[in-house]
Amino acid sequence: MDELPPTVLKGRGAIGAMKHRFTERDRVAVDDGWWRDEEEAPPKLRTSFTPERAKTIISRNSSPDVGFDRSINPYQGCEHGCIYCFARPTHSYFNLSPGLDFESKIFFKANAAKLLEAELAKPGYKPAPIALGVNTDAYQPGEEKMRLTRAILEVLAAHNHPVSIISKSARITRDLDILAPMAAKRLVHVTVTVTSLDPAVARTLEPRASTPPKRIATIKALASAGIETSVNVAPCIPGITDSEIEAILEAAAGAGAHSAGMILLRLPWEVKDLFTAWVNEHYPDRASKVLSLIQQMRDGKLNDPNWGTRMTGSGPYAEMLRKRFDIARKRFGLDRKRVSLDATLFKCPPRAGDQLTLF
Repeated sequence: MDELPPTVLKGRGAIGAMKHRFTERDRVAVDDGWWRDEEEAPPKLRTSFTPERAKTIISRNSSPDVGFDRSINPYQGCEHGCIYCFARPTHSYFNLSPGLDFESKIFFKANAAKLLEAELAKPGYKPAPIALGVNTDAYQPGEEKMRLTRAILEVLAAHNHPVSIISKSARITRDLDILAPMAAKRLVHVTVTVTSLDPAVARTLEPRASTPPKRIATIKALASAGIETSVNVAPCIPGITDSEIEAILEAAAGAGAHSAGMILLRLPWEVKDLFTAWVNEHYPDRASKVLSLIQQMRDGKLNDPNWGTRMTGSGPYAEMLRKRFDIARKRFGLDRKRVSLDATLFKCPPRAGDQLTLF
């Protein structure tokens, strides 16, 4: 029997529910010769949300490649469905596929706000900027109803705790009433990710994320509210989006962005296979070229996990992209340094047994 090709689903990034690296068994769809009509088509893939009773909410890291030592991710899995997402392999630990499961089976930390307040109140806690939504977007579609991110911001605002947010969703503007007052105290910085300005490219790369025009409008709304906002050209994909570096920076600068960053495409673990299937499906005319360019920037491999080069790549092509970015960033005035967030205003949440003040 002939093996059936993976199905491309509208509104989903991954092509098929690929197995994960811990899978001992695999299933393959085959054509057994029986007629299939529309009534026998597989049911529409719907997103499910499962509460997770987390024990802690602040994750710590010591990576030299990122500018923070702590982060909060209220959601695991992401409905945006970005094919390149480096967080996809984390679903393997749930015995789920980094493919369609990652973007359709979402876990959420229902007690996030309470946990955060408790952790901020721990004796010896020292405040420093918390990165919000680093692994998966804190403003993905589920936030519209659950409002976990908003609840987290309310706790941070109440105790004057600094936070940096990265997102590709226009939903962040719904929290301007919290973010603008925090910005006035130098407590918040926002980075908006823009991968492409081409709606057709974005639709396949990031099927359920905000459209490119909405992301540029989001930068404008945030900047107009007095919130220092950066643009992140990420990931920069050779042969697909690298031609847009200058256009993205120009559009972001025109919308009021303060600074800019760029990260090259990363393909850890199962993401290599997911991206390879995606590029062969959507760009068959240039798939081999795209994969070759990635290998040229990753020492002959599709992924480089090493600190120092995993974000920037190496080799002539990576250097050329970096020079283009640096020149454009300076040309559009996006080479300014971020204003340091203020951690001196932090007010520790009251603990049981604390003496109340008289005034």
